[in-house]
Amino acid sequence: PTPVIRWIKEGGELPANRTFFENFKKTLKIIDVSEADSGNYKCIARNTLGSVHHVISVTVKAAPYWITAPRNLVLSPGEDGTLICRANGNPKPSISWLANAVPI
Repeated sequence: PTPVIRWIKEGGELPANRTFFENFKKTLKIIDVSEADSGNYKCIARNTLGSVHHVISVTVKAAPYWITAPRNLVLSPGEDGTLICRANGNPKPSISWLANAVPI
């Protein structure tokens, strides 16, 4: 008999309100993907004669993006200033500081 298809995300839940099934549940579609959607997804096919499954590993890559973007400072002589630059991405980006195009 035609198997019933079921999808699960190992160690978590399928993304709520962003998960759709197509082709009689043979296709899992996730819209507006984020890094949190990375992980192992399991497709399980079951009928009266048994079941079979396959695990699909999903890795979401992301270009660098700002968590906290640097802001301009206006300081007077003798004042202290703090510059903050927080970025993320996958793979994790490296952060370099330069003063007048010279690494510091």
